[in-house]
Amino acid sequence: MLAGHRLWLWSTGWAGCGQWDRSNYRKNDKFFFNYVSITATGWAATVGPRKIIVRSKFESPDWHNAVAGIISSTKAGTTASGLIAAIESVVDHEGTCLIAFHNDARPIVLHHTLEPAGRKHYLERYLAGPYLLDPLYQLAIRKKIPTLCRFRDQLPDRFRSSEYYRQYCERTHLLDEMDYLTQVSGQTTVVLVIGRRDRMFTKAELHRLGMIEPVVQSAIRKTWDEWVAKAGNPRGDDDVHQRLTRCFEKFGESVLTHRERQVSQLLLRGHSSKSIARELKIAPGTVMVHKRNLFGKLGISSQYELFSMLIDDLSRA
Repeated sequence: MLAGHRLWLWSTGWAGCGQWDRSNYRKNDKFFFNYVSITATGWAATVGPRKIIVRSKFESPDWHNAVAGIISSTKAGTTASGLIAAIESVVDHEGTCLIAFHNDARPIVLHHTLEPAGRKHYLERYLAGPYLLDPLYQLAIRKKIPTLCRFRDQLPDRFRSSEYYRQYCERTHLLDEMDYLTQVSGQTTVVLVIGRRDRMFTKAELHRLGMIEPVVQSAIRKTWDEWVAKAGNPRGDDDVHQRLTRCFEKFGESVLTHRERQVSQLLLRGHSSKSIARELKIAPGTVMVHKRNLFGKLGISSQYELFSMLIDDLSRA
């Protein structure tokens, strides 16, 4: 090896590089160097001049023990716990939730790591109806879905200005979120949410989450099968969902036109006027007219008031 040349270290499924300098040298077939980058799979090397010590997160006992726990488990809760432990062994996070979304019933929470206060606010209130505004719910009930996505990449253009975001998402204090989606039937998609509060996921962490996707997808299916075997009715309360959906679709029906109701629904989900125009294939100016008219008919002046009216209606439903 010559000084100034780049060293490539190859191992199973991994490649990384370190820049050699004049203090790098070789002795008895062992390389010594002063710098190496941390790689996507969690490999790292000591800063020298010392002997290279390279370890992968996938070689850790925690990873293998967690995977063994998933394989040996026969209960949905135990399988889900093993899955979360496996993910924790390769990527740090501040909370998870495994939730089944149905296109004809309310969502069901299969497993979560939220504290009791967080469960009451973020799950119980969410399941009371506002899940209808969740972009993740809208994504999960589509016919074609991604199997792994970053939540922020799936949002309507004004979602962070919506009242749903302020009332539910912002209060979770999640800075970043990755989601695994698994279609377990024609009506149901199970989603594993992985949240991060203190910092964004790095490219290396995103790569590792992608690498473990086959394990995660299999564990999600296993959890769902075990849940169904125990619960019997996998879709939960269909009647409540139908009432909530009907309430949302007919929101403002007594005073609003069909088009104004469509505009109000997209506003509530976080779409801008331009985005609504694209969705409904009308001019942005026409959207503004509909927005002004529906606000006037409902006697409101802000999206906060629009959101509050919807929540009141959902509560009564």
